[in-house]
Amino acid sequence: MTAFLGKILGSLLRFVYDIIAGIGIEPSNFSYYAMAVIVTTIIFKFMLLPIMLKQTKSTRMMGEIQPKMKEIQDKYKKDPQTMQVKMQQLYKEHNYNPMSGCLPLLIQFPVIIAFFAVFREPAKYAFTEPGLYDSISKVFLWIPNLDNPDPYLWGLPLLAAATTYLQSKLMAPASGGNAQAESTQKMMTMFLPVLIFISARTFPAGLALYWVLGNIFTIFQQLITNKLSENVKGE
Repeated sequence: MTAFLGKILGSLLRFVYDIIAGIGIEPSNFSYYAMAVIVTTIIFKFMLLPIMLKQTKSTRMMGEIQPKMKEIQDKYKKDPQTMQVKMQQLYKEHNYNPMSGCLPLLIQFPVIIAFFAVFREPAKYAFTEPGLYDSISKVFLWIPNLDNPDPYLWGLPLLAAATTYLQSKLMAPASGGNAQAESTQKMMTMFLPVLIFISARTFPAGLALYWVLGNIFTIFQQLITNKLSENVKGE
């Protein structure tokens, strides 16, 4: 599956690169390849936008009904059958499907893994002609070669960690006063950026650039979604 999707997404990267390369003179500190990574990432995020919006809606709904779910769990903790019936009634009342948040993740996961594969091995999935990938410029501002890790810790690794943290904070569902859920959520919010920072220090900078851009896109999407949601509630 990864190889199949990788070839499709690699073809998209190559298509974008060929268009950009035909524009004019390549800047000395901003290669066509770097431009192609940026444009392809934006296209990719727009392709996944309907799925991401569905997931965001499901997460928001889950946060809204979480307090009521906790009330039912506390009230009927000694009667599992009644608890299950009450939960189903609550889901039906709010038109909520517990599986609706999982489906978008299941759809996105193989596509995201394939995109990671493309940026880790561009010569395999996008620039397949012998020697082509090695011959093109991969400079991006302070990074001499996007095929290698960012030479500066304060660059893409730090940006990847910071944007991951912001995204996690914005997309975190409401815990409904559940202390254990709050603790787990807080731990993941802190742990994931650290993991991303460590990974970005060893990944090709092109992959780190993709991660940062994807996070920024998601952050803006979440801010807009939250604002629209507040306006709807206000009305």
